[in-house]
Amino acid sequence: MSPKGNFDFLFNPIKEKMRELVSYITYTTFIEKLVPVDLDGRNIVLQAPNESLAKMITGTLADKMREAIAEANVGLSDFRLKVEGADGYAYNGPEEEPAFSAPENLDPKFTFESFVVGPGNEYVYAAAQSVASDPAGTYNPLFIYGGTGLGKTHLMQAIANRIVREKPYLKVIYVTCEQFVNEIIDTMFASRGPNTRDKSNKLRQHYRTADVLIIDDIQFIENKKAVQEEFFHTFNELVSKGKQIVISSDHSPRELAALEERLKTRFSGGLLFDILPPDYETKVAILKRKAFEKKCIVPDDVLNFLAKDSGDDVRTLEGRLTKVIFASRLHEVPITIALARSALSEAVSEGGKEELTPEAIISAVTSFYHVNNTDITGKSKKKEVVIPRQICCYLMCELLSLPLVSIGKELGGRDHTTVLYSRDKVEEMCRTNDRIAKDVDDIKNIILKK
Repeated sequence: MSPKGNFDFLFNPIKEKMRELVSYITYTTFIEKLVPVDLDGRNIVLQAPNESLAKMITGTLADKMREAIAEANVGLSDFRLKVEGADGYAYNGPEEEPAFSAPENLDPKFTFESFVVGPGNEYVYAAAQSVASDPAGTYNPLFIYGGTGLGKTHLMQAIANRIVREKPYLKVIYVTCEQFVNEIIDTMFASRGPNTRDKSNKLRQHYRTADVLIIDDIQFIENKKAVQEEFFHTFNELVSKGKQIVISSDHSPRELAALEERLKTRFSGGLLFDILPPDYETKVAILKRKAFEKKCIVPDDVLNFLAKDSGDDVRTLEGRLTKVIFASRLHEVPITIALARSALSEAVSEGGKEELTPEAIISAVTSFYHVNNTDITGKSKKKEVVIPRQICCYLMCELLSLPLVSIGKELGGRDHTTVLYSRDKVEEMCRTNDRIAKDVDDIKNIILKK
């Protein structure tokens, strides 16, 4: 082995790059204590003073170290790590990383590129991007809170979509709190047979082996002590392993009155961001983005008209745009302020409330497909029921100014990710299946003529 210090000229540029890639505390605690002691081919051999420091390097910081080696451009490709006084390497290069499939409940449309940034969300947007680029690096946990329809789910799924795309070797779990609660309760109480323990352990293993755990609408965990207990231990284990947790809620941790104090403390221990309602300019930008996604040209004066007096809910804003676009296509006329005013007023009664209701849409769909209301709101997975149910979701999203959570409740208590999936599924079927496209248009006409 070569004398210590002969490889500083190679390691010093790498250390300088690491100084840029990690926090000051991480650099002084771990990187500065490494000593270059040898070369192994194109790999620099680094020596750690103890095993715990070596574990930190081989676990959380290995990717950063390889990135620094590449950026330093000193002719090396990787590093090897040994513990002082020990034989063999503590790190002998990266193992073949498994590629995990994307969670099925992710909406591919929810990306950072499709998120409209404004004064009320620019900081939380930057934090979300940072987490997606460097999971468990700086902001852990990341806690996003704010009112309904302001983009929390969009940002949560954008984080997941970015990590799945750029770091497929990481296990990403995106789950609504409602789904998490139901899974925990099902394993606790659904059966008392010999496999109950195995099911519970399997579920626990599923969540506690995540590299990134993203839970939407954590407020649903309130008043559920057994579920809070399970989540508390899952949270602790993931954080202790250096894994990323992202949480959203309609209120800050301190405002969740029925949440255990120990969970409030842990949620508050990371980075908290309040996502605020969009201002007028941001609303117009959102409408422009949505019009682009719908492949429709909407004049600026109409966008300005739609942005006025639209409330704070982005989903309501999109609903207003959808009504106008649909009216334009239905009557085959260009989009103008007069058309927009007419389209919006047609959906409103003299009392100022929408005449078109979820019940009216369900009734139209069930009559068209000759199924019962209980089939639509029930749990049947038969094709002749599933498609009408998905069309109900789609039409409610298109024609009503309701939050996704409310639409889910109208359809038997389904969560908002199920509603999103159904909406997108019908959109896809309308593009590829002429019969379904005609059915949807016929049902729309029936609803609007009523």
